[in-house]
Amino acid sequence: MQTNKLGSVGLGFRREMIDDFLTAPPPSADFFEVAPENWLKMGGKYGRQFKELTDKHRFICHGLSLSLGSPAPLDVEFVKSLKSFFKEHNILLYSEHLSYCSGDGHMYDLMPIPFTEEAVTHVAKRIGQVQDILERRIAVENVSYYAAPGQEMSEQAFTLAVLEQADCDLLLDVNNIYVNSINHGYDALEFLKAMPSERIAYGHVAGHYEEAQDLLVDTHGAPVCDPVWQLLAKAYQYHGVFPTLLERDFNIPSLDDLQNELMHIEGIQKQHHADEKGVA
Repeated sequence: MQTNKLGSVGLGFRREMIDDFLTAPPPSADFFEVAPENWLKMGGKYGRQFKELTDKHRFICHGLSLSLGSPAPLDVEFVKSLKSFFKEHNILLYSEHLSYCSGDGHMYDLMPIPFTEEAVTHVAKRIGQVQDILERRIAVENVSYYAAPGQEMSEQAFTLAVLEQADCDLLLDVNNIYVNSINHGYDALEFLKAMPSERIAYGHVAGHYEEAQDLLVDTHGAPVCDPVWQLLAKAYQYHGVFPTLLERDFNIPSLDDLQNELMHIEGIQKQHHADEKGVA
């Protein structure tokens, strides 16, 4: 892992932010995250501006279309194009969703992988293939899901088995744990505590939409809520402070508002360090 190069706090980056980021990026952001699919073939003005940003700042990539759980063959040429892109822009880390989005065609939705032993083996082999091509470890994200077709094991057991068999890292999405715990009625703290500290490359926090009291939708389109902030503090308690990124993909507020949430992450990290010193 290269997390020591990331810093403590990160922010998801979208194209509409580019002018503001070039002039005055949020001061609390140590690193930025982009979906590589949105930038692989970007040329012209935006392409030049993006290269200017990646020359000045730390960037990581969070993919959308690797489709790790797909029954279709891995898109090897796409992975090779990622490798070139990572080298050109000095991308420090690459993560993907523990899901799939392709079969006979390609979807824009991230579909849940069946929680089965067969799926564990299939996904672990595909992750290994990707890591071999890229010549680097990748991190996989625990995802939000709304149905579990063909379930034979828990989400927790499935996630742990994939990480172990693939020997890859984990992108620990704290919001997804909270959302899933409400939607599927499991103990968020138990799931969080079970994750392997040594595999956590970095984390995500985000906002969601409350469709009903027992149905939350992972939108990345709202401020982070108090229960997720509290769960993040517990994550640091269980696993130590890890680099943590704020995701905001819709209803994007001003940079000042984003800066306030980044400072909230910083505050929780500082409180954890203070508590550790107090115990020591």
